Amino acid sequence: MRTVSSIKNLIFAFGGQFLGIIISFIARIIFLQVLNSEYLGINGLFTNILTILSLAELGIGTAMNFSLYKPLAEQNKEKIKSLMYLYKKAYIIIGIIILVVGIAISPLLPFFINEMPDIPENIYFIYILFVINTGISYFFSYKRALIVSDQKRYIATIYRYGFYFLLNVAQIICLLITRNYILFLVLQIIFTLLENIFVSIKANKMYPYLKEKNIDKLLKEETKEIKKNVFAMFFHKVGEIVVKSTDNIIISKFVSLSAVGLYSNYYLITNALNMIIGQVFTSIVASIGNLGATENKEKLKNIFNKVFFLNFWIFGFSAICLYILFNDFISLWLGAEYLLPESVMLVIVVSFCIEGMRKSVLDFRDALGIFWYDRYKPIFEVIINLIASIILVQKIGLAGVFVGTIISTLTTSFWVEPYVLYKYGFKMKLRDYFKQYLKYTIVTLLVAILTVFIINTLFTSVTILTFIGKLLLCIGIPNLCFILIFRKGEEFIYYKDLMEGIINKIKNIKNK
Repeated sequence: MRTVSSIKNLIFAFGGQFLGIIISFIARIIFLQVLNSEYLGINGLFTNILTILSLAELGIGTAMNFSLYKPLAEQNKEKIKSLMYLYKKAYIIIGIIILVVGIAISPLLPFFINEMPDIPENIYFIYILFVINTGISYFFSYKRALIVSDQKRYIATIYRYGFYFLLNVAQIICLLITRNYILFLVLQIIFTLLENIFVSIKANKMYPYLKEKNIDKLLKEETKEIKKNVFAMFFHKVGEIVVKSTDNIIISKFVSLSAVGLYSNYYLITNALNMIIGQVFTSIVASIGNLGATENKEKLKNIFNKVFFLNFWIFGFSAICLYILFNDFISLWLGAEYLLPESVMLVIVVSFCIEGMRKSVLDFRDALGIFWYDRYKPIFEVIINLIASIILVQKIGLAGVFVGTIISTLTTSFWVEPYVLYKYGFKMKLRDYFKQYLKYTIVTLLVAILTVFIINTLFTSVTILTFIGKLLLCIGIPNLCFILIFRKGEEFIYYKDLMEGIINKIKNIKNK
């Protein structure tokens, strides 16, 4: 049942993400044709500022998912009702806090921008629209967590990408007809609200007991446990948000708003990749939570080894493709004037890969609810990241922002997160994890060097045909190398058997 749910979630996630990416890239072309890179910079900067404001969420979402796994597995409707009532109140308060605080700090905007953009629209009004969109995203959204925790993420995915697709189509039409940036942002607010309302209606149909008025109060011990997890997740949320969301603010402050716009194109691609790959892992988180509540540690560790292997394969392959194809794609998609230096691109790719290799550890930590033990780690991560990024951006320019992120990750998250998972989640020694990590890193580097050598030998120009040729070789060479190296390993055999089983099931369905 867990495997079926994970696969179903994964198929819908990939389908939705594929449509989302296609429409995003088309929308970016139209955006730059109608407006300019300064508007892109505004989008990136304000999105980052509002992401930091979402610290008000305090990590409630992750703690909420964890607390729902057990009552859902036991079909304890009364407990689910009590938990959802608590989260409803919490999310309404969070939305109000973001609206109030976001508007209150609007006079500080000049501090974040090196040079105010030369645009006809009022920059403060634009910012307020971003605040409203972020604030209302918390209203009604708490019911999405119940659907996801019940291993039915595919339903939430349909709504998420359905409305995302419609939003982008509406925004494209809006820009082509009116060329109005303000109306472009208003559409975003409308579709955010509509999506949350429709998800809420769907959740009420799936779980009709949510509409019942008789709701029991949670026991003091249960409330205490939730508060403990929220308190721990707050620190993790600080680390995640500050590290990921201060890049554009630092670039805007120490480089320029136009540089934020250039980087936003690279971020659009890495973020799209992260979201696609993330679906592989988020689609199995609820299953991991269910597994952790019902199975022994040995089986849990065995599943982790398989997920970690998949983690390496996907991110190793993706990083190689990114390094070879990144600038070629930007050049063909938007034009050579939107390229960043290759040294900056390389650092972005390395940061993407290092960050991505954390996914399996973080998903198991979150699913097992062991947030408490490394709660102070994000504080050190944030301090190191800000100091390193601000110093390095002034010394080596744009690349320094991302080098600072890499330094903060390697000195904190890289070793603390797996240590906590192995000690408190698996109750096993950490040695095996780092042996595997080292092996995966060496394999990725060697395969990357081989792939780059072959492709650079065969191709020297940048055209659509050469890009297709490079893409095919990028797909073929790394994956063939990984298959040859790991074909006899337990993890590879597991996925091989899994794929053969899925193919056989599909064939049987067709035959019937």
